[in-house]
Amino acid sequence: MDTPTPEVQTMPLGLYDVVQLAILGAGFALLAYVVYSWNSKDEVSARYRPSVLAGLSLAAVAMVAYLILYLDWDTGFRLEGDVHVPNEEARTTLGTRYIDWSITVPLLTVELLAVCSIAGAAARRLRFTTMAAAFLMIVTGYMGSQVLSQGRDATALVVWGLISTAFFVYLYVALIGAVRVSLPTMGTEAAASLRNATIVLLSSFGVYPLVYAVPVFVDVTPAWFTAMQVGYSAADVIAKVGFGVLTHKVAKLRTAEDVAAGRDTHPESVWSSNVHKSDAVLPELARVSPAVLAALRAEGAVRDRR
Repeated sequence: MDTPTPEVQTMPLGLYDVVQLAILGAGFALLAYVVYSWNSKDEVSARYRPSVLAGLSLAAVAMVAYLILYLDWDTGFRLEGDVHVPNEEARTTLGTRYIDWSITVPLLTVELLAVCSIAGAAARRLRFTTMAAAFLMIVTGYMGSQVLSQGRDATALVVWGLISTAFFVYLYVALIGAVRVSLPTMGTEAAASLRNATIVLLSSFGVYPLVYAVPVFVDVTPAWFTAMQVGYSAADVIAKVGFGVLTHKVAKLRTAEDVAAGRDTHPESVWSSNVHKSDAVLPELARVSPAVLAALRAEGAVRDRR
């Protein structure tokens, strides 16, 4: 049985406002995280900074997507009496999300793996496969939700949903495996934060297929469509902002561990939750390359002769 296209719903005033609130709330949360992430990126060492930069990039992309989504929602309906009637632009109020996810979900895997302990060729291989799986998970879901029969065919939704689920399962297995290998290599607090970040990310991932499956089991009413939009917005905030804050904490704690163990230096002290974790340690002059050190000494000798 064909299902109605979720986006083309005549929305009562209250439900329309709830969706608008969810979109705006998620957009503002992402904006706040972009500002936070940009101003705190130097709190972590170069080893873990790719995680922060991945989080910053995906939050910026998602923030722009939510701006577009808000414009889609605002212009996709016209007020007629006590209801908002959809027009031709209302169709994009779900499609825009898939464009966002096709970029941000692969970056979420980069953000997590960058604070894990897997390195070298194994890290590059795992990063490539998880990014590819994340992208294909979104694209195959998009085929069922938006492309085939305009998202009205329950069979297409199920088939492409199952294909997407295969990539979904691989992501779970690969990311959990990477985290389990990494936990014994770090301190107790960092390990706990990494475990929490993984739980938050994978739990939020579980929301998307549940919302995707709504048109398979029910006729999508305005109330159901509102629930879908709110669910997607809430999951985006949890996956991008909540997870990002936790991975940033892991990156800071691992930076402090490396400094305390003498494996790395960091130009400023590291604090987490108002607790001092490590002092600032600058590189020693002896660690400068011999060529640079010789040049500095030669320059000093010339100045002394003058």
